[in-house]
Amino acid sequence: MSIRTAVSATAVALATALALTGCVAGEDTPPAAAEPDTTASGDAPVEWSADTLNIDFATYNPLSLVIKDQGWLEETLGDDVTVSWIQSAGSNKANEALRAGAVDVGSTAGSAALLARSNGSPIKTIDIYSQPEWSAIVVPQGSDITDVSQLAGKSVAATKGTDPYFFLLQSLEEAGVPLDQVEVQNLQHADGKAALENGSVAAWAGLDPLMAASEATAGSTLLYRNVDFNTYGFLNATESFLGKSPDLAQLVVDTYEKARAWAQENPEEVVAILAEVAAIDPAVAETVITERTTLDLDPVPGEAQRKVLEVVGPIFVANGDVPTQGDVDKALDELFEPSFAENADPS
Repeated sequence: MSIRTAVSATAVALATALALTGCVAGEDTPPAAAEPDTTASGDAPVEWSADTLNIDFATYNPLSLVIKDQGWLEETLGDDVTVSWIQSAGSNKANEALRAGAVDVGSTAGSAALLARSNGSPIKTIDIYSQPEWSAIVVPQGSDITDVSQLAGKSVAATKGTDPYFFLLQSLEEAGVPLDQVEVQNLQHADGKAALENGSVAAWAGLDPLMAASEATAGSTLLYRNVDFNTYGFLNATESFLGKSPDLAQLVVDTYEKARAWAQENPEEVVAILAEVAAIDPAVAETVITERTTLDLDPVPGEAQRKVLEVVGPIFVANGDVPTQGDVDKALDELFEPSFAENADPS
């Protein structure tokens, strides 16, 4: 892994720029939030805009695991701001937490972020944390299914509202199998893995690291892989949080970029952290990190991600997940807030 660092600037510069332009992240420009006093230097305290930061961590987001493990947010914020970590079991759960206001910042797949925004969730993508190949169609050991087209008439486990689910939809469409010819069992990722391994379903739209673990421990096979069907890892924040606490939002993105650089220098430690948190064998974690996760990318959400989501959007509409294409197009225009990643300072 290697690191492309973003343009260096300070959180103070961002907050000042936002104040001068009147531009803060939001569907429409809200009234400017009161700026924290970030002019303190030396031993003088910094006044943050809130006393709590609610943020998620997830095994599908290795940078979140590094940040939590290293304690960088807590070190910077000290006793002034309480950092509350909440685990996301999948993109759907992260979206639920964001919409409920249980987290200020949550990590999802790009497809899940677009789905949420298309259905009215007031979120913005502030950083791209990875480009993973984290989804594939998985069949159990000894399965006689050798092609996606053979899933017609079969039962497949998938977690709706997540990248594996949309990976399944794209795979079926490519293979010419109408969705109504497949019984989709809406199971959370870990339950889908269990259903595959106990024979309850013929296939599973898998997610790493669970998918890699199933390969290693149960002999499961990746029936179909296509990295182009995997959308990026999106770090999202609620509009209310961005409006009230741009200083904390910038700190989070700065810390993500610090974690990206640290992960480049310490890949073995990233593997060890993932193995511990996910309770998987280090060899499985190594497969996920070194073979199926790209951290060497531009963290600024933009055209590369939009092109991927433009393919997924019409599938939402065709399958009834979003009412109209107009809703998708509007969400695509509103989803990205690149300023935080553009001004990220990993130091």
